[in-house]
Order: sequence, then structure tokens, then C-alpha cells
Amino acid sequence: MKVYFDNAATTPPHPKVIEVINKYLKEEFGNASSIHSFGRKARVVVEDAREVVANFIGANPSEIYFTSGGTEANNFVLFGIARADYTERKRKNIIVSTAEHHSVLDVAKVLGENNFLNKLVPVDNKTKVNVNEFEDLLDEDTSLISIIHINNETGSINNISELASLAHRKDIYFHSDTVQSFGKVEINVNKLTVDALTASGHKINGPKGIGFAYVRSGTPLLPLIIGGSQERNRRGGTENVAAIAGLAEAIKIAKTDMLTNFRYVEKIRDEFLKGIESIDKKGIRVNGIPHDNPYIVSITFLSEYYRNDSEAMLMFLDIHGIAASNGSACASGALKPSHVIMASGYSEEDARGTIRFSLSAKNTLEEVNYTLEILNNLAKKFRK
Repeated sequence: MKVYFDNAATTPPHPKVIEVINKYLKEEFGNASSIHSFGRKARVVVEDAREVVANFIGANPSEIYFTSGGTEANNFVLFGIARADYTERKRKNIIVSTAEHHSVLDVAKVLGENNFLNKLVPVDNKTKVNVNEFEDLLDEDTSLISIIHINNETGSINNISELASLAHRKDIYFHSDTVQSFGKVEINVNKLTVDALTASGHKINGPKGIGFAYVRSGTPLLPLIIGGSQERNRRGGTENVAAIAGLAEAIKIAKTDMLTNFRYVEKIRDEFLKGIESIDKKGIRVNGIPHDNPYIVSITFLSEYYRNDSEAMLMFLDIHGIAASNGSACASGALKPSHVIMASGYSEEDARGTIRFSLSAKNTLEEVNYTLEILNNLAKKFRK
């Protein structure tokens, strides 16, 4: 049996999305910046898609900027707001959590090496931001805060509206990386009260190579990519019309199926958790808050009981047809211990025994049961 439990890394494009993409690759292939009829048709597609994105999150179309994905969107927002705000208000402090995606952590690090002060707020053993320590870091020199909504490795959910509210009391801009929550749970920028958020198409059965940034009107923002007037002079480069159209189609599908999908994945997740507990209640720990978000199940084989080896464990699963990961796909190429797992208090040896299973509505109970059978064999193989 082949089982794909790595949906937090990427998802297969929906057939309707592929159909839409093919149309704009083969037939309506114009450059959206051209003034002739081919270009005008492409421009309509881009602007219609912008409205779809905006309506889905409660924003205005003029607040949506298309990018090549979540990583670029995070770079765009963090560099863009921090640098623009420094020009306006001379604020230079940046706050991010220790459990952010590397596209946030690494940008904060670079800013910290270039006249900004990078502050890290710790997370608790569930990988959620510690609110008290968060509030203690806020000061009149803080420009921008970036906190992930749903953690991409553990599935824990941060209370973004509470954190953003605390930030706004000191006139601090607030961004949230919503790559793992977008299209899976309700997101409304006015309820979250964020100044910026970012998301990606390929996590919701859309195409790779497309994402977007929402930036609230009035928020200072400098471009990251220059050399073109696209995206209202904020992001140079020819628009990827086919991918933008595919993203819009994926959003329409997600909007229709979101609640049904969530409830279905909850059911198979619950069975997964029961099975994991039956394998080894003492030596295998479920990370994050198990019932917070059904789409991610992260488990750690405690090194006290197991001979942990990330690569060997993942290969064991792969040999038996199961695709999983030990963390973010953007950082797992070298199979280093997860910074997110270690930030929650695990040792490096424990982190080497961490596996992330990320589910979707396409997965089945049969796949869950098969995976539990293989996990049981894995536990026996690596037991001390």
C-alpha cells in the first residue's frame, strides 16, 4: 500500500485546478502587463483571482500581493515592513518566536545583522508562544512581530488575535505565517487583527510556485524584488497568470469543502492517536496539543527507550510505502534535528526520533490502520 502522509509539505493539485492551469498555459497565455487583448484577458484573470483571495480572508483586493510562494511572501513582508518602518519611525526591534518557519527566522537573523535588533520569544512544551514572555519583550522601539498561526511541524495553534492585540497597544505591526492554516480553518484578517499574513497555494491542492501576502492598507512596505511595476510597484516580475488562476480555483474548492474536510480529518486523526497510544503509551509522545489541529500528528520516540535515527526511521516507513517527514520540507533535506522540536524542550537525541504525519481529506482509515501496523514494527525495530 502507498500512503501519502506528508501533506504539510505539499498536496496533489486538484483535477479542477490542473484544468484551469492548462487553460491559461495553452489558450489564454497573455502577459497581464500587455495592453493588447491577450494581455487584457490575462489582467482580468489576475484581478478576479485577487478578489477571490481577498474575499476568502475578509480583506480588500488592493491589500493582496501575489508572490512565488510562502517563503517569498514571508521575506517580502518582513523585509518590506521592517525597512519601511525604520525609514518612517526609526524603530529597529523585530520579534519572532523560536518555533517559526526558517523563512521567518532567517529573515529576522539577517535583519539582526543589519542595524536591527532581533528578539526571540520562547515557546512552551506544546510549541505555543508564551504570552507573558511575549508581552515582556514589547517596547516602544519594536517595529514588527511575526508569529506563526498553526505550527508547520506540530500543528499547535497560537492565539494570534490576542498576541496582535498586545502588539497594537504599542503601535507595533503584526504579521502571521498562515501557510498551514490557510484553506483548512477559517481565517479573517479583521478577526485576527493582523497587519499582514502570508499563505501558499500548494498546501491546499493548488499549484506550486504561487502564494500571496496580505498587507493591511496603510502599513509601510518596501518592495523585495525590483525592476518592474507589477503588483502596484511592490513586486517586480511578470505575473504567473496560470498559477494565480490555479490558486483562485483551489481557494474556491477549499471554501466549499473546508468544514467537511476538517471534520473528516478529525475522525481519522482520532483513530491515529488511539493507535499510537496502544503501540507505546510511555515511550512515544505526541507533540503539540493533539486535539488542536487535526491535519498534523507529530510524534517523538523518546531516546530513553529508542535508538533514534531520523533517516533510518523515515526510510523504514518509505520502504513500506509510507511518506512522512521529520519536520519542515524546506529544512529537512539534511535531516537535521528539528529546531521547532528542540525549542519545545526536547534533547537533540529525542528530536532525531521525531516524525511528522500530515493528513488530508484524501487519506483513509485504511491508510491509518496500515501505518499504525508499520509504526508498531518500527517501534520494535528501534527499541533499546
